[in-house]
Formats: sequence, structure tokens, C-alpha cells
Amino acid sequence: MGKVISVVNQKGGVGKTTTAINLSACLAMAEKKVLLIDFDPQGNTSSGIGIDRKEIGISIYNILIGETDIKNAIHKTEMEYLCVIPATMDLIGAEIELVGMEERETRLKIALEQIKDEYKFIIIDTPPSLGLLTINSLTAADSVLIPLQCEYYALEGLSHLLRTIKLVKSSLNPCLTTEGILLTMHDGRTLISNQIFEEVKRYFSNYLFKTIIPRNVRLSEAPGYGKPIVFYDIKSKGADAYLELAREVIANAEKGPGSRVGSTYS
Repeated sequence: MGKVISVVNQKGGVGKTTTAINLSACLAMAEKKVLLIDFDPQGNTSSGIGIDRKEIGISIYNILIGETDIKNAIHKTEMEYLCVIPATMDLIGAEIELVGMEERETRLKIALEQIKDEYKFIIIDTPPSLGLLTINSLTAADSVLIPLQCEYYALEGLSHLLRTIKLVKSSLNPCLTTEGILLTMHDGRTLISNQIFEEVKRYFSNYLFKTIIPRNVRLSEAPGYGKPIVFYDIKSKGADAYLELAREVIANAEKGPGSRVGSTYS
């Protein structure tokens, strides 16, 4: 059965979409069958992986509101082991539409049950909010990956996010674990990056990935070409970092629940 990892942070601009795209691509390079779900109405994951949003017919929105089978929304990519379910701007209305629906917090989970056995990993890129879309992703997930930008304001919101995850665990998804906190946009030359690293290490060492994603120009350029970093510039520091992250995620999946970064919330 595939492992569902939700990439979550209510703050925008922390490297969430970059992480979802590049982790998925690196897992696929390791010949792990991956499904990447764009769960953000902005659709940046879809375009960043090379899908022309003008040509999207069926999207994750159609699945959420029950219009069609989830298998009809799956798109192949140029990578043999990577498929994508794209998002469109229609997803903006889903937050409102879901309010009046039965099982509104579990609609994604129910849909994924049909295909979970077909993939080794299912990666969900969530919107920068803690609304019903993000709640759906947390309810459907086995674990949560939290990208954390190396700046002060990003750290401020971490405790609030962890409380939300704990609430979902207690009320909707008792098996939810933490995949890890991933430091992103790290610049070792700056004092703030090093301070954030030390603070997270001090309070959340059990959840911290060994991998740190550097601030890297090639990483920021790649989405404009609709390519993950391993296709755009595999020799870059950004590619090295995400390949290393994929190794950690694979190792964690092999260990199973209760491993270092797979500890459950108390």
C-alpha cells in the first residue's frame, strides 16, 4: 500500500510546491511509482511539472465534488514512474462547496482508497491555508512533511500548524505521523538561517530532516521551464539536496511507523 505524504505549511513562499515537485521527481528517479496531487487552486505544481493548465479537462476539483472517478484525472508525465493529478482555479470554489457535503473532511481520503495500492508514494501539495482543502489532505495522509523557510516569521507559525495537525490526529486521523520538518531556502552565510536551524534543532530535533534545502538560483528557475530540478540541472546544489531528501523519505518508509521522523504526535 502506498504512503500518502501531505506537504503542508499555512504560510506561503516557504518552498512547499518546490518540495512537492522535486521530492516526487527524485522518488520517481529511484524507480518508486509516485502520484503527485496538486491540491492548491493556484496550480503551480501542475505547471511546474510541465502540464499546460489550459489543456486540463478533469482535475482534482472534479474528484472532490464527486463528478468522476479519480482514475480519470491522472496524467502521465515525461518520467516513467511519476503521474500527476492537476488543479485548476475551479478548486477555489471547493472550500465553499464542501461545507454542505457529507464527509466533507474525508472526501480526498475516500477517493484515494481506490488507487492507493497502485503507488509507492502519493505526495499532496496543499494550499497556503488551514481550510477544508488542507484538512482533507491531512485526513488522507499517513504523514506530514513541513517545509520551513529559514526566516523568523516562518518559525512563528510552526507551533500553530503543529496544533492543527494534532487536532486532526485526535479527531479525524489517529494514525497521522510527522514525516519531518524540512528547512528550506537556507543560506549558511546569513545569521538568521543559522539561528532558525539552531532553534528548530533545539525544540523539534525528533522531527528534523538531516537534509537542508539551500537557497539556489537553479531551483527557482526550473518551474519556469516546467521541469523538476533533476531535469533542469541535475548537477546543481538544489538537485543534490532533493535527491538526498528522497533517500531519507525512502529510508523512513522502509522503517515504518515509530522511526525517528515518523514519530506520532502526543
